[in-house]
Order: sequence, then C-alpha cells, then structure tokens
Amino acid sequence: MNRTHITAALNDLLFTPELDLDEAADRHFAPDYRQRTDGRWDDRTEFLTHIAHLRKIVAGGSVQVHDELVDGDRYADRHTVTVTKTDGSTVRMEVYLFGEFAPDGRFRRIEETTLLLEGADGDRNLGSAR
Repeated sequence: MNRTHITAALNDLLFTPELDLDEAADRHFAPDYRQRTDGRWDDRTEFLTHIAHLRKIVAGGSVQVHDELVDGDRYADRHTVTVTKTDGSTVRMEVYLFGEFAPDGRFRRIEETTLLLEGADGDRNLGSAR
C-alpha cells in the first residue's frame, strides 16, 4: 500500500500553488479527515479553509522531517516547516504530530502541537490561521 507522508502532503498543499487545492487534499486526506492543531479541532472543510488562507500568504517554503515513525495505521513525526510569506518575512515552526491512516493510506486524523522557532508574535497561530 502506498501511504502518504507529511512532506508530500505539505508540499502539495502549501508549496505547489498551481495544484488545485481539492486535488491536493484528495491525494493525502481521507473524506472523513479531522485535525486538531494546538487544541482546536477542524473537520476537512475547516482544514481546507485554513489551507486556502495559507496559500494566500505563503510564497514558498520547505519541510524537514527530524523523526518519523509508522506502526500499522499510526503515524508520528517531528518536523520543521520553514515558510517565506508574501510580505518577505520568514516563519519557522517545529511541529509534533500524531496521526492515523485510513485503509487507503491517506491521513484520516492528525493531532499536532506547534512551536514557533522564528517569526513575529502574530505568526504563532499560523498553524490554525484563517
């Protein structure tokens, strides 16, 4: 089975603006996808609203995975996302992520906590900004 992983998902969602958002989401996230970021739960529709907002303020960036573990349908990682915003500023966030795969290998659920490493105070909520 081919499983998605966080680098491919974030590259398609955030750093490949020419890729249709719904197509990018369908590649990596099951129809019943839910996500909790820093304590806030979102369903798939709310998650895509968040990503659509980020696509307006993100000019580019990268993902670096430091630790990654897959055990059956469970997924965990620690990664850093570096984003260059359209205003030229840089944001770096470290993310601690626990997830669950759907039977088809897409993410069904992600729960994550973010830590701002670089950026303005207002960038702390980038992981859930709308």
